[in-house]
Amino acid sequence: MAKIYSKRKLASQNLLPKKETIRFLLGYSRALSIIKIGNMNFESIAN
Repeated sequence: MAKIYSKRKLASQNLLPKKETIRFLLGYSRALSIIKIGNMNFESIAN
């Protein structure tokens, strides 16, 4: 069991996300706005 957990992968796997996932994340980041007032941050999503 100890050998299973101590092994490291030498090469990282290339992940290929779907186009819908990329489109969702880009749309969310465009709609998100963060307003800083004093020492507080307010997040709002403009949809």
